[in-house]
Amino acid sequence: MEEQYEYRERNVEKDTSKEFRFGEGRISGIASLMLGVLSLLAVLAYLYPSYLTTTELRKVYDAEQLQVVLKYGMYFSLLLGGLTFLLNKGRYKAVGVCGIGLTLVAFALGGYSVPVGPVEPKALSLGVDWLILAFLGSVIVFVTLEKLFPRYRDQLIMRPEWGTDMFYFCFNHLAISAILLFANYHTSHFSWAVSTSIQEMIRSIPIWGQVVLIVLCADFVLYWEHRLYHEVNALWPIHAVHHSVEHMDWLAGSRGHFVQVFSERAMVMIPLYLLGPDQVALNIYVTFAALQAILIHSNLSIPFGPLKFVLVTPQFHHWHHSSEKPAIDTNYSAHTVLFDAMFNTMHMPGKHWPAEFGTTVRLPRSVIGHLFYPITANLKRFKINKR
Repeated sequence: MEEQYEYRERNVEKDTSKEFRFGEGRISGIASLMLGVLSLLAVLAYLYPSYLTTTELRKVYDAEQLQVVLKYGMYFSLLLGGLTFLLNKGRYKAVGVCGIGLTLVAFALGGYSVPVGPVEPKALSLGVDWLILAFLGSVIVFVTLEKLFPRYRDQLIMRPEWGTDMFYFCFNHLAISAILLFANYHTSHFSWAVSTSIQEMIRSIPIWGQVVLIVLCADFVLYWEHRLYHEVNALWPIHAVHHSVEHMDWLAGSRGHFVQVFSERAMVMIPLYLLGPDQVALNIYVTFAALQAILIHSNLSIPFGPLKFVLVTPQFHHWHHSSEKPAIDTNYSAHTVLFDAMFNTMHMPGKHWPAEFGTTVRLPRSVIGHLFYPITANLKRFKINKR
């Protein structure tokens, strides 16, 4: 069946009306607005750190050093907003005004000079700091790579439904404390399975060995959780929200129903909890997993050489998102290709890439539609089965 399938090239039509071009004021206006929003959020996070920052992340960064970054971000927002006035007389002039206005509000609230002191930890808080750092890092690294090495050259940064996926990106990062709280509560039920001797043995392994072990154990759990979402009819509508993305890029991986987001984090915490690895190894894995999750959805054509036979790459995961018949229900792994190869669910047809993305049955386009889709889809299936 697969050998008879005729693979096609993906056709991406460029919408020139939304294309970024130098000298029009669009780039400077949107950049000013983006920096203005981030600046205001950062100042609010400095003012109310107990409620707007995450305890785990505060241990990693130096808040005073990041105020230097905030300083330059605020001044660049003003500069780029002013540049928009010189370059554009249309709607992007208003965008630049918004960027300048938000930045001036941030200055009025204390700007980059808000005193930094001890923070009273709260069980629940919004991860504004996590959102800002993740967004800046993703844009600087992955948008740059996608422009330098694009798989689909005509796909725009602000491609169709990018606003929907930006909402999911913000939600997933702002809700990090709630996600971790749920995951920790879930893993606490497995305290009976903890073996002190096994954990001591694992911590005696070199850090690189612990990282490899964590990756394999987490990947095994994620493979089967992912496969269940695909192959259990009642669960598929939840995961279908993630698969409704029709344009793959660094932002596409953010789309996902909150049930899947919470359950996935909780499930992957179980092997990490039972293994009890060194904190350094755990931090390396978390960083690796976060970067790979963005990378494999990215619009990138970077050749990975022999690594593609070991790790999940954009080509491998893009096929997982394809709605073409040979690719449906394949490539479940998150980190390595090992378990797809082992359980015969791998689809990597040479140098071919997918021509189509999304679900075979199109989902609602709105976030609200995504939220209720698992309920409406299962009710519809129940009524059909009842006949």
